[in-house]
Order: sequence, then C-alpha cells, then structure tokens
Amino acid sequence: MPNLRELRSRIKSVESTSRVTNALQMIAAAKMKKAQDKVTDGRAYGQKLNSILSNFYLSNPEIFNSEETKGSKNLVVLVTPDRGLCGALVSNVLKSASNYFENSNSNNEIVVIGKKGNSFISRTNDNQSTFYQVSDMPTFDEVSEVTKFIIERHSTREFSEINIIYSEFISTAVQKARIKKLMPIQIDENLDERVSSEFIYEPSLEEVSNALIPRYIEVNIFNAVLDSIASEHSARLVAMQNATDNANELKQDLTLDLNKARQQTVTSEILDIIGGALALE
Repeated sequence: MPNLRELRSRIKSVESTSRVTNALQMIAAAKMKKAQDKVTDGRAYGQKLNSILSNFYLSNPEIFNSEETKGSKNLVVLVTPDRGLCGALVSNVLKSASNYFENSNSNNEIVVIGKKGNSFISRTNDNQSTFYQVSDMPTFDEVSEVTKFIIERHSTREFSEINIIYSEFISTAVQKARIKKLMPIQIDENLDERVSSEFIYEPSLEEVSNALIPRYIEVNIFNAVLDSIASEHSARLVAMQNATDNANELKQDLTLDLNKARQQTVTSEILDIIGGALALE
C-alpha cells in the first residue's frame, strides 16, 4: 500500500482533475441548450426548403439535369470540432472520413471546418484542402464565407459530387457520424407536401433555379455545422460528467485507503508503545 504522503498527493491530484472536469461540464451544459435550439430551428427551415425544391424538381426535372456537374473531382466538406475532450465524437467522424477516402476512387478536393479535421487531413491526406474555422455559436453570415467558396467552385462544373462528413445530432446521449451527398441533389419524391398544380415562375424558371440551388447548398452546410457543434457540446457534457463521477469515485477509494493506512500506522505505533512498556516491566 502507498504511504500517507503518496495517498494525499494522489487525492489532491484527483480533486484538481474533478474541479476541471466539473467546470467543463457546466460550460458544455450552458452552451448545449442554445446549440440544440439552433439545430431544431435550422432543420425546420431546411426541411421546408427541401420540400420546395422537391416540388420544383418534380415539375421541372430538366432544370436539374442541366445543373448536374460532370467534373472529374469530388468536393468533400469535413466538419469537426476545434477541441477534444468530447468522448469518441472526433474519432468517429475522422474514422468515417478515413473510410470514405480509402473507398473513393475519385480525385478529392477537401474543405475542412474545424481544427481537428485540419490536423487529420494534414497528416493523412495529400489532396488539396482549404481550412476554415467558425465560432462556438456561428451565425449564417459567419458560415457564408465557406458556402460562398463552395458555390463558386460548384458553378465552374468541375465537381461530379459534393459530400459533407459531419456528426449528426440525434440526442444529448447519441451523436452519429454521417456522410451526406449534397450534389447531385437528392430529391425526396415521397413528399407529404407534394403539390400537383403547375407553378408560375417570376421572373423566370432559370432565375428561380439559380436562386434555389445555392440556397440549398448554403442551408445544408450551415445545418451540418450546427449539428456538429450541438453534437460536440452534448458529447463533452456526457464525457465530462462521466469523468467527474469517476474522479469522485476514485477520490472515495483513495480516501478509504488513506484512512486504512493511517489506522494501520496508529495501530502499529500503539503496539510499539505497549511492547516497550511490557519490556520495561
């Protein structure tokens, strides 16, 4: 059994760790609710936009056929957190990205949002990459720098596909790494809000199409960023809560060992005194 000084040092170290993890847990809890609300609002807008776009496509499929790119490269948007301490979240997203690149036969160009993804791509991938960073609570204007770059590159028709790799927020305890194909557009043909009547387009069919498709790209990338941030805060909350509980449990075990060691020391000293007294008799 370690001596008293070692046990007290370990207890002090565990207490310090517990205070840090508890502070990170409270910070994550404060940010998580706001991030989850933004995800909910963004999904509602995205679903409505997808419904409009699906109805537009079903009425005018020739517009989308002309919009499909025929380039030789794929554009991959990788969204990751900037920091760790959020359980297996980062490793799951990077594992999905690694599997995608291993199974992809195409020449990929990569847009990275988040420091963890940028470090991963720098170490493991030789493809051309562009790095962006956003805040903990990004606004649409903040992410527009990324989306503007992607829309401009898409307009040159050099990409055959655009895919997003990110962590989808499902619940506080569940986040799932996902690869979503953004282009060519995946249309939901089983619409609950399918419109059977014909549309009248103003100012023209082509101009409506040119406005809808960039907006579709913007909203989906923004929602992927919001999902990733909500997943990060939720995963960090759970990870730090588990770490705090484990630290408190370890502290209790070490305190018990300390008390046993102290008791053993006191008993040994008492026995020495008694032995000495008996020897003097």
